[in-house]
Amino acid sequence: MSHTYLTTQELSERIKYNPRTIRNELKDSVLIEGIHYIRPFGGRKILYVWEEIEKDMRTGITGSINAMALQ
Repeated sequence: MSHTYLTTQELSERIKYNPRTIRNELKDSVLIEGIHYIRPFGGRKILYVWEEIEKDMRTGITGSINAMALQ
């Protein structure tokens, strides 16, 4: 499966949220590391996984968490 990786700025343009809102309010509360975003090579840069974010926007975050619990 191929993934689309986005920077914070690119994600903000797609979901119409301010980049600061993504960094300060969504990251680590709604957007979870390892699911919705990664830190390539253990660095500081964050890349968001568009397909996972889009899926959870459509189904709601509880649907994603419940699916993880069943695995």
